Amino acid sequence: MEFFPLSNGASELILASSSRYRASLLERLGIPFRSEPPDADESPRAGEQPHELVQRLSVDKARKVAESHPTALVVGSDQLAVCDQQVLGKPGTESNARDQLAMLSGRTVEFLTGLCLVNAATGAQHVSLAVTPVTFRSLSAAQIANYVEREQPLDCAGAFKSEGLGIALFTAIGGNDPNALVGLPLIELCNLLAEEGLSVLNQRFPG
Repeated sequence: MEFFPLSNGASELILASSSRYRASLLERLGIPFRSEPPDADESPRAGEQPHELVQRLSVDKARKVAESHPTALVVGSDQLAVCDQQVLGKPGTESNARDQLAMLSGRTVEFLTGLCLVNAATGAQHVSLAVTPVTFRSLSAAQIANYVEREQPLDCAGAFKSEGLGIALFTAIGGNDPNALVGLPLIELCNLLAEEGLSVLNQRFPG
């Protein structure tokens, strides 16, 4: 992919993530970018609440990548699922995925998505938090097993992919940006980019 300077003067846009889901979302804005995994410690701190953790990690990821790219705009994001104050991570195995979905059956879960935009040239930093409540259907063991086998949501917190068959697991989704549930709140990201002088709708590239 060929890169051109952005309309606000930044050299490029970088997504501080290795997530293919976030990359797929960011592609929708039509701005050339590249992904660079951050070397950031994601361990929670003592007493740190989930909403504090996702915001701090989104900042840490963006800042870590910005250190090596002093003229770039860098996007960092992090997500956690919380049910009854229990944090749900990526299941990793089919067995764990089935267990997570069995626990979530018939319940409402909050997905917390931290977002940070860093202008490496100026040091400006913008941070936000998207809260997306999701209500699950009452699911049978057979439905859960069939879903996990078909979609293999092993690298997704909460053990589902809302952009795919996972949407059938829910009775309702709240929040103001459905993209946040996938991992990157695009509406808010457009707002933050505009604060840095980059309007997504005004951006044009040669060729």
